[in-house]
Amino acid sequence: MRFEEQLLMDLKAEIVDRDERRRRVTRRLFAGSTVALVAMTAAFAVPLLTETAKPAYAVSKKADGTVRVEINEFTDADQLERDLNAAGVRADISYLPPGKECKVGRGKTVSQVVATGPDSSAVARMRGDVLDINPRRLGGDQTLVLEFAGNATETAETKKQQMLWRLTSSVITGQVGPCVAIDDPTWKGVRGS
Repeated sequence: MRFEEQLLMDLKAEIVDRDERRRRVTRRLFAGSTVALVAMTAAFAVPLLTETAKPAYAVSKKADGTVRVEINEFTDADQLERDLNAAGVRADISYLPPGKECKVGRGKTVSQVVATGPDSSAVARMRGDVLDINPRRLGGDQTLVLEFAGNATETAETKKQQMLWRLTSSVITGQVGPCVAIDDPTWKGVRGS
């Protein structure tokens, strides 16, 4: 009987061992399937998360106290004004279609203020789509007035134009009047015209 008992115990151990191996393989397959599913989901989700549209603009305060504005589209001027105000710059922003400008006489103009070169006395410096503003150059009752005319992004239609967009700037002391859009006789429109 001892031989039979030993045989039964060995058989039982073999069955238990086989069941244990089957469970491990099943767990590995399940874990492998989970990893594959996560990887596949990431392959679809990551491009969707990373290919988000750029915001219309970004405002950041630099260590030297200047405020940087990066403009991607000419939209949401009111919010840009609020964000600049929160960063210490009183501003009046107007976005106009190509060939338009704000009518002169919006207030007591102090100066033209945006430089494209290394002018250290300028309130702001424009390089490409980036505007660096020095709030220390604005008086307490002064407003930086920026008028952007044209299109922020180039399209097939705008490629025909000599100018994509133009910035007109000034500092106004006291109240700033509203922008009344008028035709801009200096606008360089369609090439060849």
